[in-house]
Amino acid sequence: MSIALVTGGGGLVGSEAVEFLSRQGLNVVGIENDMRASYFGAEASVAWRVGELERSRQGFRCLSLDIRDRDGIDRLVKDLGQDLSLVVHAAAQPSHDWAASDPATDFAVNAGGTQNLLEAVRHHAPEAAFVYLSTNKLYGDTPNRLPLVERETRWEVADDHPFAAHGIDESMSIDQTTHSLFGVSKLAADLMVQEYGRYFGMNTVCLRCGCLTGGAHAGAEQHGFLSYLMRCTLSGKPYVVHGYKGKQVRDNLHVGDLMQAIWAYAEKPAPAKVYNMGGGCGASCSILEAIALSEQIAGRNLAWRYSDENRVGDHIWWISDTGRFRADYPTFSVTRDVEWTLNEIRDTAGRRWSSEGR
Repeated sequence: MSIALVTGGGGLVGSEAVEFLSRQGLNVVGIENDMRASYFGAEASVAWRVGELERSRQGFRCLSLDIRDRDGIDRLVKDLGQDLSLVVHAAAQPSHDWAASDPATDFAVNAGGTQNLLEAVRHHAPEAAFVYLSTNKLYGDTPNRLPLVERETRWEVADDHPFAAHGIDESMSIDQTTHSLFGVSKLAADLMVQEYGRYFGMNTVCLRCGCLTGGAHAGAEQHGFLSYLMRCTLSGKPYVVHGYKGKQVRDNLHVGDLMQAIWAYAEKPAPAKVYNMGGGCGASCSILEAIALSEQIAGRNLAWRYSDENRVGDHIWWISDTGRFRADYPTFSVTRDVEWTLNEIRDTAGRRWSSEGR
């Protein structure tokens, strides 16, 4: 039977991939060493999620392996061999705030770990489809130079700009900008994934994602916007809004919709593909809008305060234009908006937080 390898198998994307690919009939091998707990503390641990998957998904096995372990990764991929048909590489250090505290670890995980995986797949399973979960942070703060207009609850791009209708496409430059150290490490990996596709003919794709979300997200202050916001709203924990008057805009993509994109590529892979990937205009919100919606859904007010200091390299406005991906894979569509996702987070993650004492 065909095998899928999922790195970060206990995380938001990885765990969704495990469930989805198992339903497609693949045997799934996960890699997960719960580094998220090391980055963000015990409340961000994904050990509970790995346990759920091991109990519920027949044929799934999860290995405690660090993607920085080049020899260990090579041995695993060699053992899987030609049965390996798909790699979903979701393991990462995901926070630009955390990256500044330990740039060496950030780069070793995000860039070095990705190359270790690429090398192993090149030597032992070169026909496999390789899906890399990249980030819009590799565009740095270039989006902040767009002609932005302040509205009552959000920033918008001026109506006459090409990005206003559908969002930011892949033509945006990655040069002459402040990326954050996290953005640099993810960009290095993104370019490496592309070059392995071009140089070696491997089927590789970089999905440059914005905010990914869903009920299984172990949201923390430094990563996991909607999940952490709802957790604070339900629990009464204070929340801090950083800069831009709280009107900064993000589009949000539910991991269930992301998996449809990943599967579309897996069924028709090609070398060195690059796509912006997100929820688009219909699944966008500002922080102020997300706070209001969270309060409405939770039935209680959020205890939040404002800080004038924005995060380094943060975007004032980001909405992903997925037109290039939809042109190549027309079955893809976004089916969940922000309200739907926040309700799911309340209903699913909320129960887990209650059982954990929040």
